[in-house]
Amino acid sequence: MPSGSSRQLGRRERAITGDAAWRPTDSVGNHDEVTIIKINAITVATDSGDELAERFAQRAGAVDGQDGFEGFELLKPTDERTTWLVLTRWRDDDAFNAWVSSPAFGAGHQREAQPDDQGAGPRPAAMASEIWSYTVAGGSAGSPS
Repeated sequence: MPSGSSRQLGRRERAITGDAAWRPTDSVGNHDEVTIIKINAITVATDSGDELAERFAQRAGAVDGQDGFEGFELLKPTDERTTWLVLTRWRDDDAFNAWVSSPAFGAGHQREAQPDDQGAGPRPAAMASEIWSYTVAGGSAGSPS
């Protein structure tokens, strides 16, 4: 943002900049809530990445109305890696934990009960997954185009 501009940054822009000066404080000097980033690192078989993407596409928007949810991205590797990243942003840990404990989360993450032609359910797309948790420590909002 150019010097002297009166445009206020949105919450995501503020989080990306990592600039503590922009955040309002309460009466004792504490900063307001900072976005929590949860990354689900999902390892898939070499031939299962497209299936994982399709499953996410089928559930697109399922979390959008969840209190405290701020955004989602599915990151596909651009090299030989087989680990995909599901990046979500939340108001705080409580909002994320409420989502994980919700019936909607359970329904979206259970295997489909419909058997295939051989009588078996669909195979899991993931071989392993791990949840990572972060807050933004710094960065840049970039220049507007």
